[in-house]
Amino acid sequence: MVTYMNDNKLQTLDDIRRFLDGTVEVEFSIQNKRERYRWIQATLVRFCYITLGKKDRGLMLRYLQCVSGYSRAQIKRLVQQYVRQGVITRRQRTVARFESVYTAADTVLLAKTDALHGQLSGAGTKKLCERMFRVYGDRRYERLAGISVSHLYNLRHSNGYQRQRRHFDKTRPKRIPIGERRQPDPQGQPGFLRVDTVHQGDLDGIKGVYHINAVDEVTQFQCVFSVERISERFLIPILEELLATFPFVIQGFHADNGSEYINRQVAKLLEKLRIELTKSRPRHSNDNALAESKNGTVVRKHLGFEHIPGQWPPS
Repeated sequence: MVTYMNDNKLQTLDDIRRFLDGTVEVEFSIQNKRERYRWIQATLVRFCYITLGKKDRGLMLRYLQCVSGYSRAQIKRLVQQYVRQGVITRRQRTVARFESVYTAADTVLLAKTDALHGQLSGAGTKKLCERMFRVYGDRRYERLAGISVSHLYNLRHSNGYQRQRRHFDKTRPKRIPIGERRQPDPQGQPGFLRVDTVHQGDLDGIKGVYHINAVDEVTQFQCVFSVERISERFLIPILEELLATFPFVIQGFHADNGSEYINRQVAKLLEKLRIELTKSRPRHSNDNALAESKNGTVVRKHLGFEHIPGQWPPS
């Protein structure tokens, strides 16, 4: 391809600065690599790059990057080569590689063989390939008949093989028979709580406190208790005290799907008090929105976001 670069109008650094600002038209097109290297070297020589100051050198790098299409890192490498050697030469790299004996068709054939025979061991599969070629005369197995057991496993680990044998199953949800997935329906009666947990953060490996935030859906009566941990040892006594704090009978207890509430100990406690346990539904972010909104407007407003060590709640 014939390429050209007409930059005769650019004679000074001010011309280059105006070019980069878009005030001077210069005709250029993409050159092949050899011509591009030659043009970069000629430009560096024409503007005496070695004698330029730091600011002007940066201007030249921008100009070379703009016209050549190379990245700034590549331009800097070529300029450093020019500064050290006085010329810019193309370094042709040829990466040596081993000749491939087994083709993509062999990999596909191996995948089909494994699928038909239930993926036997490497030695067993090798014997199958040998019999298919030497006993039954199937020419497709000619190369696989001489494969080693170790290289057979290499083919099994290759991308071509995996594309043939890989199978994805959708995530199967595990149903937990604790609580009912639905939004509470208090029908204007108090006693239906929305509960959520607020963590005060960790600092230098020290756990922060956990705030248990419970809000009645109808009356908006709210209680906030703090615990050192949300394990059974700390949470069950706090929940008993929290439920006894409300001035009306608790009929419903709604939480998200966190394991601190959806577990057998909490379910046993609520069942003992005849309180209905419900949990948020998937893809229904508003099921527990009342408690989550109170986390910001009440808990964070009064307790802030700073770290509070976990040993403070008992005191």
